[in-house]
Amino acid sequence: MQELDISEVFRAREVLKEVANETRIIGPTKLADYCQVYLKPENLQLTGSFKLRGAYYKISQLSEEEKARGVIACSAGNHAQGVALGATHNGIKSVICLPAGAPLSKVEATKGYGAEVCLVPGVYDDAYRRAIELRDEKGYTFVHPFDDPLVIAGQGTIGVEILEQMKDVEAVVVPIGGGGLISGVAFAIKTLRPDIKVYGVQADGAPSMKKAVESNERICLDKVCTIADGISVKEPGALTFEMVKQYVDDIVTVSDNEIAAAILALLEKQKMVAEGAGAVAVAAVMSHKLPLEGKKVCCLVSGGNIDVNFLNRVITRGLAESGRLVSITLDLPDTPGALSGVVNVIAELGGNILSVTHERTTTSTQVNGCLLHIEMETRNKDHIGAIKNGLTDRGYHIVADYNR
Repeated sequence: MQELDISEVFRAREVLKEVANETRIIGPTKLADYCQVYLKPENLQLTGSFKLRGAYYKISQLSEEEKARGVIACSAGNHAQGVALGATHNGIKSVICLPAGAPLSKVEATKGYGAEVCLVPGVYDDAYRRAIELRDEKGYTFVHPFDDPLVIAGQGTIGVEILEQMKDVEAVVVPIGGGGLISGVAFAIKTLRPDIKVYGVQADGAPSMKKAVESNERICLDKVCTIADGISVKEPGALTFEMVKQYVDDIVTVSDNEIAAAILALLEKQKMVAEGAGAVAVAAVMSHKLPLEGKKVCCLVSGGNIDVNFLNRVITRGLAESGRLVSITLDLPDTPGALSGVVNVIAELGGNILSVTHERTTTSTQVNGCLLHIEMETRNKDHIGAIKNGLTDRGYHIVADYNR
């Protein structure tokens, strides 16, 4: 596999002027109080993701014979849309293999850009194998989502834009799935400004690149499971693995709860919609996973193609993670006025009750007792602690609470 030259990134930038937005950096934001957080909003691209850059540039460089055969790609959803748009724009047939569990919004958007969609049971890696089979059967030209120098060059244009728009940037935080995005961004930044730190972020449930770098060999995870479907990749690329080892300073992981909290923070504080994969860089900074104290940091929001039906569940999890939503179960006597006493304490302390379930059950510690399940809105985790202490001080017995 050929090595990448910085001149390729600048050639890609010229080609992409006809289709990709030069997204403007936003900030400083109030997403963290220990560093200055800026955002590079690639979720504002036409297809809702940075993937348009690499896919379009790769397709633009195909020979006429390759274009005539049509293109095939595999994707968790965002690369699919980039390939579909790029192929249609160039008058080329496109076939996209998507994991069967891909968000419906991404499937429909891919079809909307003119591609033929093939849904494959499993995750990205299963879609990849099917795409290779179809390539060999039908003679299509394969457009890899990350392990291709031209695709990486297209993604690298983001790094050039960050350097031009934010000349005093000290650290850049980038999501990692297969590694194409961070390879391009880190290559461009380290080639032009080696003093700037570049950090990668993966989901706890899909840490393939992190484990590969730690063991110094490419590995394939047995399974991946995360709400960040766009970076749910079992095995990193061969080229991207080598580039990450060379150009990336460190890789950390974030939990699904931390991702959900970041999605919620971007919605509330920045009025910005991010998908799970798009929010992991912000999640890492909000969760203090990186040594960024006092630094000017640019977080790459890589995509915003989140299914609206799924968004509601993510918001609920984000509210719980940030201490804004809690469920408390109390064991109390089943006597007149017991419920009103609990409600009064919560009201005095500023909690907003959303639902109450009164359960007469033999699992109560009292013969004439009951379990009271209360779901309420709170300000933060300290507020939850104050309400729990207030209830305990009044003699109420809390048997469970769920705010994480």
